[in-house]
Amino acid sequence: MATATGASLKGKVAIVTGASSGIGAETARYFASLGCYVSITGRNLDNLMKVAKECEERGLPKDKVLVVQGDLSRDEDVKKLVDQTVTQLTFSINNAGIFKPDTIETVTMENFDSTFAVNTRAPLHLLILTGPYLVKTKGTVVNVSSMNGVRAFRGDLSYCMSKSALDALTLGAAETLALHGVRINSVNPGVIKTNIHRRGGMNEEQYAQFLEKGSRTHALGRIGQPIEVAKTIAFLASDDSSYTTGETVTIDGGRHAMVIIRPKPEKTKT
Repeated sequence: MATATGASLKGKVAIVTGASSGIGAETARYFASLGCYVSITGRNLDNLMKVAKECEERGLPKDKVLVVQGDLSRDEDVKKLVDQTVTQLTFSINNAGIFKPDTIETVTMENFDSTFAVNTRAPLHLLILTGPYLVKTKGTVVNVSSMNGVRAFRGDLSYCMSKSALDALTLGAAETLALHGVRINSVNPGVIKTNIHRRGGMNEEQYAQFLEKGSRTHALGRIGQPIEVAKTIAFLASDDSSYTTGETVTIDGGRHAMVIIRPKPEKTKT
């Protein structure tokens, strides 16, 4: 008899970072609906508590939803997250990320360091700390990367670099930990409707224009929704993808297949 997709997550334990909004929040809710116990973390405690309540509404007992407030750019907060999560950890979903626009002409080392601290260093640190638990449970890791990791986008230099490095971590760690039965994969979303660009400095008008442009740069003619990424994360975390590791899966509505011809920049008048 066939089992439902994601059924193997039931009764297991998952850490979900960046769970106070967007893809992380939707992943926590979706995992909860599959009966997976969740340890959720993020910087906004009010939002985390709201997501925890929604996980309970999806069927999880209150004591199976752990809320750990923290900033994963801080080593002590990464350690606190692992220490407070039960030792039967099976899944680690590295979703926390920040975006601050820059180019080679405007980048600062401060922006580079803060972007890498959350987008790349924190997943590495978390993997180091959770590795022993994952080996015991033959667990899985899903890194939430980006299309920016596989293609260059103007104005996103530090972000693109951080996501390329995250993909490299996925490949390198997958090759080694496969020897212990641990699988590691990445999802690489295109434009998904979340708050990351607003937090990066876009106002409402700019964000609306960004979303409208996204509907033209993705082959399916629309932007994506967090649940579409969450379902792919669940597939990669579960036994349904038991022969898949070291993979980077684009969830981008065909964005990677599009050829975008940019207009030449206007010449500066002298």
